[in-house]
Amino acid sequence: MKEFFKAILDFNLNRLFREKTTNIFIQFFRYIFVGGFAFLADAFTLWLCEKWMNYMIAAAIAFVVGLAVNYALSIWFVFSESSKVKNKVKEFVVYGIIGLIGLLITEGIMYLFTDVFGLYFLISKIIAAAIVLVWNFAARKVVLYK
Repeated sequence: MKEFFKAILDFNLNRLFREKTTNIFIQFFRYIFVGGFAFLADAFTLWLCEKWMNYMIAAAIAFVVGLAVNYALSIWFVFSESSKVKNKVKEFVVYGIIGLIGLLITEGIMYLFTDVFGLYFLISKIIAAAIVLVWNFAARKVVLYK
């Protein structure tokens, strides 16, 4: 944690964003940015698809788009240590299974907040995204990366 706060206080952007690291705090910090980009891809796709189909189906399609963006950026930008799974196809499958669990959490939260509590579906999506961000990072870190 010291390393992370030192990089923040020194405004060491190279350490925070570019250098390879196994520091979990720096990785989570980066994962928030990756998650932000993936969320934007996901939310935009949701907004676009919802015009032509049910919001729950649109959310599933949007989630797949977000998952692909998240995977690509995470292996390039967040997790510098090698994967426990050596085959990239298997790695993506495991990554996707963790993401699928995240999708189920997302769908449940969106149903609860939109259909039960009456919130606007994009507000429900924001709440779900915050919860699923933590789930995805922790699960992927433990299951896939050393």
